[in-house]
Amino acid sequence: MKYKIIWSEFSEQQIDEIFEYYEQKSKSYNVALNIVTKILLAPDILIENPRIGQKEISLKSRKIEYHYLVKSNYKIIYSIDDENKSVKIADVFDTRQNPDKMEREK
Repeated sequence: MKYKIIWSEFSEQQIDEIFEYYEQKSKSYNVALNIVTKILLAPDILIENPRIGQKEISLKSRKIEYHYLVKSNYKIIYSIDDENKSVKIADVFDTRQNPDKMEREK
Protein backbone atom coordinates (compact mmCIF):
# COMPACT_ATOMS: atom_id res chain seq x y z
CA MET A 1 0.00 0.00 0.00
CA LYS A 2 1.19 3.48 -0.81
CA TYR A 3 2.04 6.03 1.86
CA LYS A 4 0.63 9.54 1.95
CA ILE A 5 3.00 12.50 2.22
CA ILE A 6 2.01 15.07 4.86
CA TRP A 7 3.85 18.38 5.24
CA SER A 8 3.94 19.82 8.76
CA GLU A 9 3.13 23.47 9.26
CA PHE A 10 6.77 24.04 10.23
CA SER A 11 8.09 22.44 7.04
CA GLU A 12 5.67 24.52 4.97
CA GLN A 13 7.01 27.66 6.65
CA GLN A 14 10.55 26.56 5.78
CA ILE A 15 9.51 26.12 2.13
CA ASP A 16 8.00 29.62 2.13
CA GLU A 17 11.24 31.05 3.55
CA ILE A 18 13.34 29.21 0.96
CA PHE A 19 11.12 30.58 -1.80
CA GLU A 20 11.34 34.14 -0.49
CA TYR A 21 15.12 33.89 -0.11
CA TYR A 22 15.70 32.72 -3.68
CA GLU A 23 13.16 35.12 -5.13
CA GLN A 24 14.97 38.05 -3.49
CA LYS A 25 18.45 36.71 -4.22
CA SER A 26 17.82 35.92 -7.88
CA LYS A 27 15.19 38.63 -8.48
CA SER A 28 13.24 35.93 -10.28
CA TYR A 29 9.95 34.29 -9.30
CA ASN A 30 10.64 31.44 -11.74
CA VAL A 31 14.06 30.62 -10.27
CA ALA A 32 12.58 30.46 -6.77
CA LEU A 33 9.64 28.39 -7.99
CA ASN A 34 11.95 25.92 -9.74
CA ILE A 35 14.06 25.37 -6.59
CA VAL A 36 11.06 24.95 -4.31
CA THR A 37 9.25 22.67 -6.76
CA LYS A 38 12.23 20.29 -6.79
CA ILE A 39 12.20 20.17 -2.98
CA LEU A 40 8.43 19.61 -2.88
CA LEU A 41 8.58 16.74 -5.38
CA ALA A 42 11.56 14.96 -3.79
CA PRO A 43 9.52 13.13 -1.10
CA ASP A 44 7.35 11.47 -3.76
CA ILE A 45 9.95 8.69 -3.82
CA LEU A 46 8.83 7.84 -0.27
CA ILE A 47 5.29 6.93 -1.34
CA GLU A 48 6.39 3.43 -2.34
CA ASN A 49 9.31 2.95 0.06
CA PRO A 50 9.42 5.37 3.02
CA ARG A 51 12.52 3.74 4.51
CA ILE A 52 14.70 4.66 1.56
CA GLY A 53 16.05 7.68 3.45
CA GLN A 54 18.80 7.38 6.03
CA LYS A 55 18.15 7.76 9.75
CA GLU A 56 18.81 11.26 11.07
CA ILE A 57 21.37 10.60 13.80
CA SER A 58 21.38 14.17 15.10
CA LEU A 59 17.75 13.66 16.20
CA LYS A 60 18.17 10.16 17.65
CA SER A 61 17.42 11.38 21.19
CA ARG A 62 13.82 12.15 20.22
CA LYS A 63 10.95 9.71 20.78
CA ILE A 64 10.11 9.71 17.10
CA GLU A 65 12.60 8.18 14.66
CA TYR A 66 13.50 10.59 11.88
CA HIS A 67 14.89 9.89 8.43
CA TYR A 68 16.03 12.22 5.70
CA LEU A 69 16.45 12.75 1.98
CA VAL A 70 18.79 15.28 0.42
CA LYS A 71 17.75 17.48 -2.48
CA SER A 72 20.30 20.06 -3.59
CA ASN A 73 21.47 21.78 -0.42
CA TYR A 74 18.39 20.78 1.56
CA LYS A 75 17.82 17.93 3.96
CA ILE A 76 14.17 16.87 4.01
CA ILE A 77 13.57 15.40 7.46
CA TYR A 78 10.61 13.08 7.97
CA SER A 79 9.03 10.46 10.19
CA ILE A 80 7.09 7.36 9.20
CA ASP A 81 3.68 6.34 10.55
CA ASP A 82 3.15 2.74 9.41
CA GLU A 83 -0.22 2.46 11.14
CA ASN A 84 -1.69 5.33 9.12
CA LYS A 85 0.49 4.71 6.05
CA SER A 86 1.84 8.25 6.10
CA VAL A 87 5.14 10.07 5.92
CA LYS A 88 5.27 13.38 7.76
CA ILE A 89 7.77 15.94 6.53
CA ALA A 90 8.94 17.62 9.73
CA ASP A 91 11.58 20.03 8.43
CA VAL A 92 13.45 21.22 5.38
CA PHE A 93 16.94 22.09 6.58
CA ASP A 94 19.65 23.91 4.64
CA THR A 95 22.73 21.68 4.93
CA ARG A 96 24.99 24.72 4.68
CA GLN A 97 23.87 25.79 8.17
CA ASN A 98 25.30 24.66 11.47
CA PRO A 99 23.84 21.15 12.11
CA ASP A 100 23.14 22.11 15.74
CA LYS A 101 20.33 24.33 14.45
CA MET A 102 18.43 21.18 13.55
CA GLU A 103 17.79 20.59 17.24
CA ARG A 104 15.38 23.52 17.33
CA GLU A 105 11.84 22.87 18.48
CA LYS A 106 9.38 22.06 15.72
